[in-house]
Amino acid sequence: MKERKKGMNEMAKKKESTPGENLAKQIMGHYNPKSVADMQDALKDIFGPMFEAMLQGEMNNHLGYESNDHGAKSTDNRRNGYTNKKVRTSAGEVEIKVPRDRASSFEPKLVQKRQKDVSEIEEKVLAMYARGMSQRDIAETIEDIYGFEISHETVSQITDCVLDKLDDWQNRPLKRMYTFLFEDCMYVTIRKEHESKKLCSIYKFRL
Repeated sequence: MKERKKGMNEMAKKKESTPGENLAKQIMGHYNPKSVADMQDALKDIFGPMFEAMLQGEMNNHLGYESNDHGAKSTDNRRNGYTNKKVRTSAGEVEIKVPRDRASSFEPKLVQKRQKDVSEIEEKVLAMYARGMSQRDIAETIEDIYGFEISHETVSQITDCVLDKLDDWQNRPLKRMYTFLFEDCMYVTIRKEHESKKLCSIYKFRL
């Protein structure tokens, strides 16, 4: 009995340490989705700000200064608002704002001008929301998303923008209590009249 409880506790610990499950718990607690459609809407709210933060980091690197920098500039090129664009994810279409510059020389790498489908990178984008990722982890994830198309300086600029967005997400108001349900299963072999059958016993723990 003790060994079975020990095995269940170890499995519960492993589940709690999984970044994807930590993120799922945060989404469930914050948005409280009641259906698949609600869950998709929650994912859309997550994708949009992250994509926009990364594009903002690209623009910062392109112009050589941040949006709130009021000092002397080394270029005459300036920001020129945004273009609304819809991209496709596994959760459905997400509308994002793509920054523009006056010289029209900005060529975004994350979501290129004629690109619509971003489902290939969405898992990596979601991973950055999970707690436990250090600044180095996030920078490496961003570098993995972009591949070898951008410099380390650009990665640094994008990471700075992403960290601000992640900080807002991770420090948002939370509920005082959350309910979690852990399930485990153990197969038991039962012999009856020279026949053996395997039955599954399911154990549930509610915290």
